[in-house]
Amino acid sequence: MTGKNDATILKLKEQITKKKKELGKTSRFSPVTNLSLELDGTRYNLNVLDKVKLQQLAIKVASYSSTAHDIGLTGTEYSGYMLSEWLEDIIGKLDIIEHKEKEAELAKLEAKLSKMLSNEKQVELELQDIAEMLKD
Repeated sequence: MTGKNDATILKLKEQITKKKKELGKTSRFSPVTNLSLELDGTRYNLNVLDKVKLQQLAIKVASYSSTAHDIGLTGTEYSGYMLSEWLEDIIGKLDIIEHKEKEAELAKLEAKLSKMLSNEKQVELELQDIAEMLKD
């Protein structure tokens, strides 16, 4: 691998580092509900639903909420909580899943790039890391 490729790889790794900083840490999820919703005879545990099921449930709950509002039933509760509270928790769980997916994708790209660096460049970077640690 040439030095030119190493320079390109390092620039791409810098872009990944920037994207990681922009992404930030996963926000803390504080549910409003008990995360166990019974709807149409089915019990949904929001803690175990995957992304697709959460998206489908969000659409269903949003539709119920919109319809309830349209016909004047805004105080309607399901499993002890308002539809807006259920929707807030479903969206919160989706946000966490999507954040983790983005983090995983960036980590995967970073690992691929690291493998592509020449041996000489990898040694150089390791030496720089060790020198930085010894400065303190």
